[in-house]
Amino acid sequence: MTSSTPASSSLVRPFTVAIPDSEIADLKQRLARTRWPNQETVPDWSQGVRLENTTSLIDYWQREYDWRRFERELNRFPQFLTEIDGLDIHFIHVRSKNPNAMPLILTHGWPGSIVEFLKLIEPLTDPVAFGGNVEDSFDVVIPSLPGFGFSGKPTDTGWNVTRIATAWAELMKRLGYENWAAQGGDWGSVVTSALGVMRPAGLLGIHLNSPYAFPSEVPDTLSPEERYAMDTLALYNGDMGGANHLQGTKPETIGIALADSPAGQAAWIYDKFQSKTDNHGLAEDALSIDEILDAISIYWFTNSAASSARIYWENKGGSMAGPKLTLPVAVTVFPRDIPRLPRSWIEDTYTDLIHYGEADKGGHFAAFEQPDILINEIRTGLRSLRT
Repeated sequence: MTSSTPASSSLVRPFTVAIPDSEIADLKQRLARTRWPNQETVPDWSQGVRLENTTSLIDYWQREYDWRRFERELNRFPQFLTEIDGLDIHFIHVRSKNPNAMPLILTHGWPGSIVEFLKLIEPLTDPVAFGGNVEDSFDVVIPSLPGFGFSGKPTDTGWNVTRIATAWAELMKRLGYENWAAQGGDWGSVVTSALGVMRPAGLLGIHLNSPYAFPSEVPDTLSPEERYAMDTLALYNGDMGGANHLQGTKPETIGIALADSPAGQAAWIYDKFQSKTDNHGLAEDALSIDEILDAISIYWFTNSAASSARIYWENKGGSMAGPKLTLPVAVTVFPRDIPRLPRSWIEDTYTDLIHYGEADKGGHFAAFEQPDILINEIRTGLRSLRT
């Protein structure tokens, strides 16, 4: 599956995460000076993050959270920068010891980052060590979206999902891969679907969680599953759509509001994890406090509130109706994903559906919440492409 041709060292540069001590100290000082609003007037999360929960999260971030622990975890894996289309793209690249491994590019969304995929790397590259079969080995490439994490921040417009997908195809070519697959959820699913539309040379097929496959025209008569999809779409665009709407219309305003306030940045992301994970009342039921703060800290230390929000602005004319794809597509649906689509619409959108799986738990952030389930689904879903 893999090519033996390495990327030119002049094009791909090694990268190590190293946040200065002064920035960590500045973060703690800012957290200690947080000016809090008055408490919400409802007994639930309908007005957004609850003050009691957020103050607890911020207190832990200031007093107990260890960024250096997470930095060491990140730096366990080979990381690189490469300039594509005038922008530095940051990525993790881990090759399997199996020479027949399938190259796989994994794409995150918002408020995601490379942190979501860290638990997938070793089981995918070395499946035998984790109870799998050597035939299911992958090389993994995990880029940070433009404007996210340690990738460069665009200084011009036009970085929509098609341009990102084009950059991903160039990245895989630059790494020497002749045949490869792609996977994604959230915006990663949209970028991966754009790759499916483009079908660049070497792309064998894709795997999606949180598929976007609504019909362009919704039927008058709906099955219970289709009705549920429309209800969850209404929730997604309505009460849960505040962040999406603001980032799609005023990303710079959001960036200015959050760039000076780590507590504000934390609340902005914490609210999304609270509303879209498979939890029993708190995001901490699905993700640990450290995992939540790992994700938040990447946004804070890279000052990427505005630059990451612009992915909504760049693609605000997009539709939840998925493009019709004819290449091989594997899909896994997680029960607490919002919106959650029925199998009928998925099969109609992806005419070469090589795998359909339904997980028994997990929400919108599948790789982060349920890495073991997603690992198994990726192995199973893409296995037929190896022949």
